[in-house]
Amino acid sequence: MAMQLTQQEFLQRRSRFISLMTGSFPGWDCAVIIENVNKYYFTGTMQDGLIIIRRDGKLIYGVRRSLERALAESPLPEQEIIGISTYRDLAQVQGGDLGEVYVEGDIMPMGTQQRLAKYFTMGGVGFLDSVIRTVRSVKSPYELEAIRESGAAHRVLLEERVPALLQEGITEIEFMGELSREMFDLGYQGLARFHQFQIDISVGQIGFGTNSLSPTWFDGPGGSRGNGPWAPFSGDQQKKLKKGEPVFLDIAFGIRGYHSDKTQVYFFGDDVPEGFLQAHRFCIDMQRRIAEMLKPGEIPSKIFETVMASIPAEDLEHFMGVNPGHRVKFLGHGVGLNIDEFPVIAKGFDEPLEENMVIALEPKYAVKGIGMAGVEDTYLVGKHGGECLTGGGRDIILS
Repeated sequence: MAMQLTQQEFLQRRSRFISLMTGSFPGWDCAVIIENVNKYYFTGTMQDGLIIIRRDGKLIYGVRRSLERALAESPLPEQEIIGISTYRDLAQVQGGDLGEVYVEGDIMPMGTQQRLAKYFTMGGVGFLDSVIRTVRSVKSPYELEAIRESGAAHRVLLEERVPALLQEGITEIEFMGELSREMFDLGYQGLARFHQFQIDISVGQIGFGTNSLSPTWFDGPGGSRGNGPWAPFSGDQQKKLKKGEPVFLDIAFGIRGYHSDKTQVYFFGDDVPEGFLQAHRFCIDMQRRIAEMLKPGEIPSKIFETVMASIPAEDLEHFMGVNPGHRVKFLGHGVGLNIDEFPVIAKGFDEPLEENMVIALEPKYAVKGIGMAGVEDTYLVGKHGGECLTGGGRDIILS
């Protein structure tokens, strides 16, 4: 039986958040939270409304819709969840003076801040994004159970189910439909969430042949032609799979709100080009090396610098992007309620890794004229290095 979210877990999350906020912003008074994933993280429900967390530990969740569902889903005390029509109602209960306020600067619209200012007095406004993402980076037993469940289903999907879907003449968009059916059959929650603003990915990055080398604005090393400029990740309606082509598949999976992230490369035919195979195996070795470093106390920025310094110049030209102008500046990223969480294996991330962080490692290699090679798997930071939760970097699967 799956573990259940308890009131105690939410109180512990709140306590860690308050402690880190106080260490980062000694003068803070209130945190105002509107983003759905963060609302779920602190309350266990995701309703239209607003959360205020005070530095003394008090929380009030003003819910516009649906209060009934919020009370049914959240294990928090009922007095912490109230029904409101406008922010004025919340101000009457909470009090109108918020003091020094911190908000989700990456998420909160200016219009929302203006409406808050209409009913609340704020001594100053700062951004709490890095704090809340840091708190969420260390996973509880409940969270790890959900990610493990997602990772196990993810492995079955990409390693066992997908090869049978790759048929000569199938288009990317048709393949995406068949893939979606298999995902739901394995318990997929139906959507993948990102912290990055304005991400619209229905299933994932899919590329037959050189379509996987098409640059996009998405901050990832792989490419996708998509349906067109209006939907660059939806699958190409015209591109049909042919013998002698690779298939690049980078998708997230999610169960009970928590994601795993995995990439698998396939080859439709028997004769994999030697250069493409070597590039893929280069990435497998790179992933293994990085995973061995995922131990508590290791510094993400130092891992990044160490690994990048070891790569020959001729390989750097093709590494982590579809072309030199499309390089990403990381080797891995945290995974949890969002696909793109903390920590990031990149420059600037100097806080040491902690046990029970979850990180996706995704070394990729663009092979001109053929397609994108490489791997991605989700790992748990542990005392002996990263524990793979999605099966581990696989060689190219022939289909």
